[in-house]
Amino acid sequence: MNYTLNCNGRLLSLEEPCVMGILNVTPDSFYAQSRVQTERDIVLRARQILDEGGSIIDVGACSTRPDSTPASQEEEMERLRLALGTLRREMPDAIISVDTFRPEVARMAVEEYGADIINDVGTLTNLSPVDMFRTVSRLGVPYIYMSRKATMTEVLMDCAEVVDTLRSMGQKDIVLDPGFGFGKTLAESGKDDRIGTNYEVLNQLERMQMLRLPILVGVSRKSMIYRLLGTEPAEALNGTAVVHTIALMKGASILRVHDVREAVECVKIVNC
Repeated sequence: MNYTLNCNGRLLSLEEPCVMGILNVTPDSFYAQSRVQTERDIVLRARQILDEGGSIIDVGACSTRPDSTPASQEEEMERLRLALGTLRREMPDAIISVDTFRPEVARMAVEEYGADIINDVGTLTNLSPVDMFRTVSRLGVPYIYMSRKATMTEVLMDCAEVVDTLRSMGQKDIVLDPGFGFGKTLAESGKDDRIGTNYEVLNQLERMQMLRLPILVGVSRKSMIYRLLGTEPAEALNGTAVVHTIALMKGASILRVHDVREAVECVKIVNC
């Protein structure tokens, strides 16, 4: 499908899948090499993402790794102001996504810094998801919704309901994320695969195409890969590339990654 996203007046084509590079301004993201906290490191990481073929810089300022304690809203905003201010000064034409679950953070990022996309990692507080839906609909930017449901059937039902709600609010550009690593179990070696594992959802990923919206896949160096292989996040690049390839063959439009060059190579090979 030749999907496009309207990023503040610029059309980003998804006719060929694109790569979203992760830029974490956090001290506690699960993959240590993804953490940057100074202006210099922010610029270096952003340039690396673009130089290696990434189309979107995804900025996160609040870790959502399992068992983590989320940063306060004030701390998340402070980190984002440093990162977004630096990026807009040094590379004003870059397409920037902001990874957050807080409506007020999304509003600040778009209104104060012209963030192009809101990547919603799902509600971690008592806020209703409808608060975020209303916010992004008013802001008029593309919105990535991540489902935390366990099985593909539940993910499809959840996404269909959310899309209907968003459309009723006037939201135009919507991207769907099945939520690998969130609300799903790990199919570990030596255990029976069960409906609801990350790999069951991966194996059925093509079913999401029935919703006729772009699909984002975020599996980069996650525990579904390194725990299955008995390694650590730093050793999970090869496994990540394998899962990226499967996801692309099943219709993924965006890969959210730590390792941009390798993901771009996956896209080139699958599309040749």
